[in-house]
Amino acid sequence: MKTESENRIATYVKSIMVACIFSLFVFVIIALLITYTDISESIIPILASIVMILSAFTSGMYAGVKIKRKGLFNGLLVGVFYMIVITCMSFLLIKDFKFEMYAFYKMMIGIVAGGIGGMIGVNLK
Repeated sequence: MKTESENRIATYVKSIMVACIFSLFVFVIIALLITYTDISESIIPILASIVMILSAFTSGMYAGVKIKRKGLFNGLLVGVFYMIVITCMSFLLIKDFKFEMYAFYKMMIGIVAGGIGGMIGVNLK
């Protein structure tokens, strides 16, 4: 039988995977909409930020539902890990990515969204 800390780590990993899958699914839909409709490509940065926030929120909520206690803490922690994954991916995939104040603000918003999701997730029945 797994220990409580092993279960929590597995939940954190699953939460981050949920966020990444959610992000990928939404980005595919957005890409299809931009490709096959008259939606301007100029809204991509705004949509990317919204998807990032919703994904962090979703991962925090998943962690809160599964762990069932300390929703703020667990949501914030999952938000931190998710934002680290996103920042690393941005660094690797975006040629001229720079970690400036804008990226820092997005990171902080994502972490807070994870915490809020965790609080809500703990209170879901």
